[in-house]
Amino acid sequence: MDKLQQAIQEELANRLKSGKIKSSKDLSDLFTEMYRMGIQEMLKAEMDEHLGYEKNAPESVQYSNSRNGHSRKKVKSKLGEIPLEVPRDREGSFEPQLVPKRSRVMAEIEDNVLSLYTHGMTTRDIESHVRELYGVEMSEATISHITDRIIDHIEQWKNRRLDPVYMVVWMDAIVFKVRHEGKVIDKAVQIAVGLNNSGYKEVLGMWICQNESAAFWMGVLTNLKSRGLEDILITSTDNLKGFVEAIKSVYPEAKTQICIVHQLRNSLKFVVWKDKKRAAMALRQIYSAPDADLALVQLQHFDEQWGGKYPYIVKSWQANWDKLSTFFEFPLEIRKIVYTTNLIENINRGIRKYTKARTMLPNDQAVEKVVYLSLMQAQKKWTMPQRDWPIMLLQFINVFGENRCNLKL
Repeated sequence: MDKLQQAIQEELANRLKSGKIKSSKDLSDLFTEMYRMGIQEMLKAEMDEHLGYEKNAPESVQYSNSRNGHSRKKVKSKLGEIPLEVPRDREGSFEPQLVPKRSRVMAEIEDNVLSLYTHGMTTRDIESHVRELYGVEMSEATISHITDRIIDHIEQWKNRRLDPVYMVVWMDAIVFKVRHEGKVIDKAVQIAVGLNNSGYKEVLGMWICQNESAAFWMGVLTNLKSRGLEDILITSTDNLKGFVEAIKSVYPEAKTQICIVHQLRNSLKFVVWKDKKRAAMALRQIYSAPDADLALVQLQHFDEQWGGKYPYIVKSWQANWDKLSTFFEFPLEIRKIVYTTNLIENINRGIRKYTKARTMLPNDQAVEKVVYLSLMQAQKKWTMPQRDWPIMLLQFINVFGENRCNLKL
């Protein structure tokens, strides 16, 4: 890189001394040429690294692969369209990073396009933004092609191996309007996030479905198991039909907790406005009780106070009590993280922020792209283990044992 900098500085000095720089356009053309020279040298450096030796190096005879001329192409860059000579190798295995194969756009612009797409801009908005920012024309088809490049990454990510044990797995869904066979319909994207035995959160996967059914949940869980997830200690999910049964079928030892917050919202949908605050406070007494026995006492109190007016609420809590009260089996630190799926709801709010400009998505592939990019943005923030993790880890070990936690102390 020092040689490159020196060559550019010398060229710049020679041009300035020659007196050929007489206008701002001349200066702009000079910087464009300097930029082209820099890219050209960096491509050569990429080839050197790929082959393992510099051009004309004596040790080149030890290697089977070698340089094989170059191909000419014009690419769109942040300084406009520039001509380049892209090096080739005899084996055809060289994949330049700065100027990707079969692409007429510099990688730096492609990265910017993906970033704008991640943050919710439509292809039409991105086209306008790139034109204003870089002064280059880029069709909506080209932008779509760039965003399509992440499809391979998505497939690899969806099929990657998982840890054998996760302490907690949260599952919840986000719904999109999607065009399907000439109609716009609702499709749910189910998202799973796991807490590993080092205390870090990780997005395990996403699955698109039109009808959430027992068969669909079975497919999700079977996918997790086929990717190496052998055991889940606790699941936290919405109370969707067949979900808990599917979990028990694939992970029979998992403790299943349905989301208290979802249960609370569903309950309050049946309460008139003037009663909502008092009813919500009465329900809070149930799930904030110190143990399951006292929680049942509070449920009885709620029945006495509100059961006559809102019998469905009492019936629903009683019918789901076994799945609602699981979190009482654990110490307070673990209870706090398993009684609700708010973690994924926070992720979903971030996805909504990035997709609010899109009232409808054209197909499942577009859904996967925006959700995947949003999930990767969310996961970047998970750089620290769960708060109070050492205490929580000991509690997991006390409840489940070293073997199920996949730990050797």
